[in-house]
Amino acid sequence: MQIAFKSDRGLNRAINQDYVSYFMNEAGQPLMIVCDGMGGHKAGDVASEMGVSHLGAAWKGSRFTNSEELSRWLIANIQRVNDLVFQKSLDYSDLDGMGTTLVAAAIVGKEIVFANIGDSRAYVYRNYKLRQITEDHSLVNEFIKSGEITPEEAQHHPRKNILTRSLGVSRKLDIDIIAMPLVQGDLLLLCSDGLTNMMDDEEIAQMLKEWLPLEEKVLSLVDKANAAGGLDNITVLLADFTDREGEPLWRQERN
Repeated sequence: MQIAFKSDRGLNRAINQDYVSYFMNEAGQPLMIVCDGMGGHKAGDVASEMGVSHLGAAWKGSRFTNSEELSRWLIANIQRVNDLVFQKSLDYSDLDGMGTTLVAAAIVGKEIVFANIGDSRAYVYRNYKLRQITEDHSLVNEFIKSGEITPEEAQHHPRKNILTRSLGVSRKLDIDIIAMPLVQGDLLLLCSDGLTNMMDDEEIAQMLKEWLPLEEKVLSLVDKANAAGGLDNITVLLADFTDREGEPLWRQERN
């Protein structure tokens, strides 16, 4: 398995409120996380870093045998991280109202389990086709589902950035959990909306189709989003689940 990622401030933001990393647990199973923080001054970057680092720290001591066990762990531990972020926002006035999106993906055996809150996204690129796995928890997505606007109209809607769910803004948390088989040759993309607001799915798929090293694909996606305007922080994580020499997919080391 190969994993590459980059987080970029973009061209219009004073600071980067995104945070990204990946972690390996005791069984050598990977957890990948992207968070996109929100809040005044530096509150957003505090929330996003807490989301990634606390969940990742808990992951290091874990091991799983099936997706049901992993799903229960994600729900319990993301809720715990939510409580930590929410309490910190109450304890410090300059962090009042902070929160973050969170999209995570973890591997157990030949399955991949996704957790999602907010409008950062997970995609799987398989057989030259890009499929969005997660659903945006945003006001404009609710408008799309109700038929009030089209997906094309949503791209430039004035309320595009309003989230219907986020981590750390209240004690109550509703987490989407999605499990699916992992197929030889799959390419996983986790990203913040700084990428998807600047590039549509077809443009992203074209970049992923290029025969480039994984790190160069990540850089190309970030560069392309900046070339399109770079209106927000841009975070991209790619994971290549190509089986090498018959080894289990989740036991591959990072190259």
